[in-house]
Amino acid sequence: MALRDSDPAQVGGYRIEDRLGSGGMGVVYLARSASGRPLAIKVVHGQYADDDEFRARFRREVAAARQVSGAFTAPVVDADADAARPWMATLYIPGADLGTHVREHGPLPLPRLRELAAGLAEALRDMHRAGVVHRDLKPANVMLADDGPRVIDFGISRAAEFAAADALTQTGRVMGTPPFMSPEQFASPQDVGPAADIFSLGSVLTYAATRRGPFDSPSPYETALRVVEGEPDITGVPDDVLPVIRLCLEKHHKARPTADALLTLLREGTAAAGPDLPTTASPRPARPGPGARPTEPAGPAWPDAARAERDEARQPHRPEDPRTERNERPRDPSGTPTPTPSPTPTPTPDAAHSHGRRRRRLLLASAALTAVLAAVVATSVVLTRGGDDPTPSSTAAPTDLPDGWKPWAAQAKVPVGIERASGRDAPFQRCVSVGTSLVCAGAQVMATRFDLAEGGNTWSRPVDPTAPDGVSKDQGAIIGTDHGRVYAYLADERQLADGAGPLFTYTVAALAADTGKVLWRTRTADGQTASVPDGGWGGATAVPDGVITLYGDQGEQYALLDADTGKVRWKRPKPQAADYCRLRAATERAYLMCTTGSWHKGTARTSVSELSAATGKPRWTVEAKGALDVLGLDDDHLVLADEVSPGSGLTLVDVTSRALIAVRVSGKPADASGAYLVRGTVYLTRDSGGVRAVSPRTGRILWDSNSTVERPGPPAASATHVYVASPSGRMAALNARTGKVEGTRPGRDDSGQSDHTSGAPLTLVGDALYVPYGDRSVYTVDVRDL
Repeated sequence: MALRDSDPAQVGGYRIEDRLGSGGMGVVYLARSASGRPLAIKVVHGQYADDDEFRARFRREVAAARQVSGAFTAPVVDADADAARPWMATLYIPGADLGTHVREHGPLPLPRLRELAAGLAEALRDMHRAGVVHRDLKPANVMLADDGPRVIDFGISRAAEFAAADALTQTGRVMGTPPFMSPEQFASPQDVGPAADIFSLGSVLTYAATRRGPFDSPSPYETALRVVEGEPDITGVPDDVLPVIRLCLEKHHKARPTADALLTLLREGTAAAGPDLPTTASPRPARPGPGARPTEPAGPAWPDAARAERDEARQPHRPEDPRTERNERPRDPSGTPTPTPSPTPTPTPDAAHSHGRRRRRLLLASAALTAVLAAVVATSVVLTRGGDDPTPSSTAAPTDLPDGWKPWAAQAKVPVGIERASGRDAPFQRCVSVGTSLVCAGAQVMATRFDLAEGGNTWSRPVDPTAPDGVSKDQGAIIGTDHGRVYAYLADERQLADGAGPLFTYTVAALAADTGKVLWRTRTADGQTASVPDGGWGGATAVPDGVITLYGDQGEQYALLDADTGKVRWKRPKPQAADYCRLRAATERAYLMCTTGSWHKGTARTSVSELSAATGKPRWTVEAKGALDVLGLDDDHLVLADEVSPGSGLTLVDVTSRALIAVRVSGKPADASGAYLVRGTVYLTRDSGGVRAVSPRTGRILWDSNSTVERPGPPAASATHVYVASPSGRMAALNARTGKVEGTRPGRDDSGQSDHTSGAPLTLVGDALYVPYGDRSVYTVDVRDL
């Protein structure tokens, strides 16, 4: 997966190379240690850092992972639960996760299924002996390494000996992934022990054998009900492993075997297994080759083994082939065994009576389960969905370009009420990629969409279709994005009847990126001195919980607008002594920057406050000299630069210790027009085309180059190059290590001379670079062709 502009360049001193996966809890990156060893670094989302309970759980995850042998898991290399965004680094395990493998290649053939069962039983035995219960064993958390399956992601694990006293399971939380959870995880989470992992193992093996779980349902409520009271659907499971799976899926936790007992069953063959298998641990030394019988030849390594055996199964039937068994079950065209239909028994009076009792029990269980799930919804819930986990999958080929991409250049349709610029450019202020959309804003455009692949301009909305003559032509800005939507703002400027001046009404809106449909809109200000909720100037910023914006008719407050509804969740007053304040976000955290004093007299000072997303209250505040603005977060340091003289030096704030660090840029001070933090490097740009790369930690100049691009805007960067462009669309690619110009594109603007100070920010999606230019126009280029 391609890295994004918002991704950090390093975490904990480890250089980030690629994005492996992302989900509801965080992002997993590929990085390398100092010795070159590949690592998988899990970085949790910023919104969870405010949750002390989450940090406690993350510390427990790290501790649990360190207790378990690296033979069956990904060994922990380093971690920091107290960082601004907690992270954990483990050894990188090449290979696909089980869920991805089964989706792409189908169910596992029997020898690989036995190998998987034995490998996971060994892993669970190792965890349980270390006193650790995983509690979220599922296909996405099983990596198919060359030397056998590995279990990853101990995010909701806990120590088995503290099961009854665990405070984190006494707050109404139901934790896990419903199709692979055990009955006790729904009914009595505080009683969850090692047997819950055994139940999950049965569900995982069923999925591996049939490509579906034993309790699958479109509804999580129905799924939960089936787990608690329903019978598992295990049709299609090979007879050899059917007894093992049945034992694992026993409803009562005491009826399930231990991991040791499962290994015994798998070593000695499952055909004779009965329901009286002991459920107490009976340790036995494991022999080499988990899951393989002594008479079986060694199979090919993961993940090609399943494909090879399936290809063999697809060959035409030859009676003389000694491998053909007389009792082989029929297979469908994909090679999957076709289940034999079971005869439907005729119900007897006793059976009907039993069915009635069972139905009443089911209704009672349904009521109890509904109460449990209602409590879950009312409190803090962790119900992870299989498709949302940040599980790395190294077998998936990265998409370098959007599907169907081709080079294009397009101009946005002018929304009703806006005239095209005459005699000068009206370029976009910012563009963002959301799914298959490139959404841009600026030049009186609230938002407009281009297709990432082909450039089709499908919808366009004005900031203010009724604005009087003379209104600013640079109105419009993208505040942020979230889950397929874009946050932007509307303005209504009108003249007062007494001629006293204009009156402004501002509204923040959430739009569906693909259709432009307004999902919600909330008025934030109505007055002559109202503050514009403009992301570029700091009037608003987006966080995972929604939009934090300046609020009130005079901009005297700041408030959080809920991401789903737009309703004001909280509002708080700005510091009264501040001359002006800005809202910024860095790595999903919000900061309030308030400046007092005069910059040209040298008396300016800026207070920096990290805001709690839950309440809006400052979690901490520091004060530094100068009129400072946020460039971004470099690992655990917030990087600030002076708004007036960005090349004069940097100020770092350690977000863990709150320490202020003044960083002097080496060499002659740069007469910079802009400063930008991109992938761990600060780039100082000059109107003449100069670009200087600076280390934010040391102030050392890494290189100083002339891009030949006039008035370059905010750069974009990949792992190898830095890209800058002018307002007319002239673009240059600089080597990220040396600063050498290695590719250019000429300008495309033919609408007149721009009076804007610099180009718009560039958007990089894989290898596709999107360059705003001229009059509400964009073109795209494959950076590999530069």
